[in-house]
Amino acid sequence: MSQCPGSTGDQDAFISDPSDLEASIIHDRGAGGSAFPHISSFSNFEGRSYRFQNVLSEPRNKTDEQSASYYTATSDNIRDKTAELADRVVNDDGDAGQMLGAFTHGNDSDILSDQSLSYTIRTSANVPERNLLHVSEEQTPLLKYETPSRYQAVSDQLKDVVTGAEALVNVDSQWSFLKARQKIFQAATESRVNGEAWVQKAKNLSKDDVVAMAKAPLLNVPAVVLGLLLNILDGVSYGMITFPTSMPIFASFGGDGVSMFFVTCIISQMVYTLGGSVFKGGNGSMMIEVVPFYHILVKVIVQVAGTDNPKVIVSTTMVAFALSSVLTGLLFLILGALRLGVLISYFPRHILVGCIGGVGVFLMETGFAVTARLEGEDGFKYNLATMQALSANAQVILQWLVPLCLAVLLQAITARWHHPLIMPVYFLIIPVIFYMVSFLLFGANMETLWEQGWVFDIQHLANAPFYRFYTYFDFQNLDWNALWATMPTQMALVFFGILHVPLNIPALGVSLSEDNVDTDRELVAHGISNVCAGMLGTVPNYLCYVNSVLFYRVGGGSRLSGLMLASATAMVLLMGPGMIGYLPIMVVGALIFVLGLDLVREALWDTIGRVNRLEYITIVIIVVVMTLSDFVVGSLVGILLACLIFVMQSARRNVVRAVFTGHSARSTVRRQLTQRRFLDEVGRQTQVLKLHGSLFFGTVNSVERLVRQLLDLATWKKNPIRFLIMDVTLVNNMDFSAAETMTRIHRMLSSKGVHLVFCGLRLDSDVALALRKVDLWIDAVPYLEVFASLNEALEWTENEYLRGLYSSDLSAGKTLKHVTMADTTALRMPNRNDRLAIDLAEGVVNSPRYEHLHQAAKQVTQDLHRPTKSPTRLSDHAMHRPYSVLASTLGPYMEHSECDYLFRILVPEMQELFLPKDTVLWQLGDTPDALYFIESGMLKARYLFSQGNNEVHEAMLAGTVAGELTFLSQQKRNAHVLAEIDTYVWRLDKTALKNIEKRDAQAYGTLIQLLLRVTADEQECLMSYLVSRLS
Repeated sequence: MSQCPGSTGDQDAFISDPSDLEASIIHDRGAGGSAFPHISSFSNFEGRSYRFQNVLSEPRNKTDEQSASYYTATSDNIRDKTAELADRVVNDDGDAGQMLGAFTHGNDSDILSDQSLSYTIRTSANVPERNLLHVSEEQTPLLKYETPSRYQAVSDQLKDVVTGAEALVNVDSQWSFLKARQKIFQAATESRVNGEAWVQKAKNLSKDDVVAMAKAPLLNVPAVVLGLLLNILDGVSYGMITFPTSMPIFASFGGDGVSMFFVTCIISQMVYTLGGSVFKGGNGSMMIEVVPFYHILVKVIVQVAGTDNPKVIVSTTMVAFALSSVLTGLLFLILGALRLGVLISYFPRHILVGCIGGVGVFLMETGFAVTARLEGEDGFKYNLATMQALSANAQVILQWLVPLCLAVLLQAITARWHHPLIMPVYFLIIPVIFYMVSFLLFGANMETLWEQGWVFDIQHLANAPFYRFYTYFDFQNLDWNALWATMPTQMALVFFGILHVPLNIPALGVSLSEDNVDTDRELVAHGISNVCAGMLGTVPNYLCYVNSVLFYRVGGGSRLSGLMLASATAMVLLMGPGMIGYLPIMVVGALIFVLGLDLVREALWDTIGRVNRLEYITIVIIVVVMTLSDFVVGSLVGILLACLIFVMQSARRNVVRAVFTGHSARSTVRRQLTQRRFLDEVGRQTQVLKLHGSLFFGTVNSVERLVRQLLDLATWKKNPIRFLIMDVTLVNNMDFSAAETMTRIHRMLSSKGVHLVFCGLRLDSDVALALRKVDLWIDAVPYLEVFASLNEALEWTENEYLRGLYSSDLSAGKTLKHVTMADTTALRMPNRNDRLAIDLAEGVVNSPRYEHLHQAAKQVTQDLHRPTKSPTRLSDHAMHRPYSVLASTLGPYMEHSECDYLFRILVPEMQELFLPKDTVLWQLGDTPDALYFIESGMLKARYLFSQGNNEVHEAMLAGTVAGELTFLSQQKRNAHVLAEIDTYVWRLDKTALKNIEKRDAQAYGTLIQLLLRVTADEQECLMSYLVSRLS
């Protein structure tokens, strides 16, 4: 299709001399009775823009490596060049500027301007004009509201909902933990009931109220009985192995461990029930996971203190156990007070699962040691001596084999039936059957059972009080060196101990349908209970998930049931450890085996198919290391493996989110059609890489590999590139290795003459800091540009293509000479100190990039022809300027023969408007009354979206149409539009459109079709940017 040109003057020139342009402009404005915006001398084009330190445009000291680097240019700077390039589209004779430019020589003395455009750092052009916006009431925060607190009787006032900068201002006052605690304290004080209120309430009690109060404890009896049975079973099984009873020094400490279990159980139960936890009936229990670490603590103390000081060992051990509770509680308090409970979720779950498996194996070993009565400081070991001890005779084999079979049988039963009473009843039946078989079938007595190891022989401690473990605290015999030597193990114990609570608490809330769970509040409760336990000389505790679920299902869950359970447990504690002397060892062994099997199955069996291969291998390695070495080493190995696996998995993750070319990724600049066609073709030399995630030594290799593929000889010949844009908007951070890789990529690109363009960088971001540390983002680095956004980077590259074409001197210019519209002196060549990003004059004639640019210029101009009649020869000279505007905007969409007739009909209906800078042409939501043909200057459109604060900015340049979409569809204006600089437009309103329809219906239909084609092209450009931005 041939395009409608509308050129005048010299047939062999493209753009006239600037002085002639100004004279012609002033002459035309005088004839037309209007004042043209003063653009008497255009600034020199700057191929490279330098970074500036302040708004005075002072160059930054290049030797000052400590100061911050800035962008190549801001949006305002780029738009100045964009507008200047657009004004070239229409020259002094009013020629339609669909031509690109001439590939011809110019005289420097006539070309260089005395004034050059100096870039200044201003507020980004993307900052909205606040006077155009009005925040409606619907966009303001809702009223304050309250929600009932499930932790205590008073309501906890919620904080005001704030967004954006307000959150930073109010963070100390509204979101402070101390402020929140102060509000709770004040509310609790205000709501405290006095004695008179109690008296009045008692007088108003009815008979039904009294009956209900009497029934409440009775209704909780089943749950309390179940909870007490679970506490007794856990207390005996866990308490008996708290101390390494295989060591002679601690051989008689099994009962003391049971007493310590009950003490910590009662403490935690009271804290949770009396308001510490949202689970009013939640069951507190000893933290069983710390037992393996306790055995390690004892070994360390014995090694430092020596085996000849039993009092020192015992005293130091008791203090070390109590200290572990205090340290655990303090860490819980810190995490909860600072609301950092969410940090635990970042710990790899499979590492925790591996540690749980290690605890399970330890419990299995302990079960064998307890039931087979393995004596010695080392306990169960994987050696020949242990195997011989386990198979010494039939009695020993039966002593560990029967409990193991009982545990396996219980596993099979619970896999088929899930009633909460199965396990308590099962372990109540075992002692009954044991004594029936022993007394009735074998005729044994208690002395025989104690002597042969079927029942715990602690008769010498039968009358020992429950508080006997307190007598072991003797600070005069405390070995501080031994206590200090336990600190590494203490840290591992504390770290491993806190991992369960943030994971189990939300799971417990789901199981019990509790929606008001505050994990940080629960951490504070655990901190209080553990600090109290440590101060009272006992072991750490936590909210037991399994026991709590069973307790709730049987009817527990109220504060009364929790208090009743704590009281019943205290009664058992007061009875002392004497009852353990009648407990069959197989009951304790079966309990230990059940828990060990559960944990091992959870770690090694249940994870099959649920975790990937590397994670499962990690779990197995952790279990093996913990079993063969110790728990501290196993935990460290697990953490190291987690880091290694993270690096390996991250390295396989491609950080290149999307790849575009300049053909598919365009800026939001609305350009004249001929320029746009040229840019669409040459845009293939621009590659856009959108990066995301973390750039570090494990992921940046994929970026370097992709760049090397782009520079590969075969790829280069097929699709050479001139600009490589890296959009790092979605990049979270960049380490030193990745920054060094970027430096290497820059060197590779520079050797090929390719510009590396970074965009999406904030001056204070981690990525910017990393680039500055390797001296990549500093002043005057060749072939490197940096911009704040992807749109600015795309607009800059488009401008550079046009500037390089306008400023070139190539033999190909002869081919295009017949389509030029002005003489050669109109081309403003760049300053000698201002190097073009694309200098075609220095290009190699047979280079792939040069050939591509030259072919693109020939392709977009091959269908252009000269008109038989120039608009300047029209009888009415006043029609010259609007005719030129129409030829530039609509002409490229029409056959040459259709131009003159349609334009003669349109020109009389068009009205000229001058828009000073910052003039609002229309606002969002206005009723459309006209469309506008832009003759010179630039309009800026801001598209607002209802969701979020996202905005899209579009620049509409000379030679384009504004407002045609909403005008034709008669829909509300969809953007704010104002004049970015002094702008001249030609207005076509509704009345004019009706007049054209009345005058010539065919011309009216042709106009509507042309405007729809213009709209389609412009929307395609805008959508291409949105796709590249949102991808």
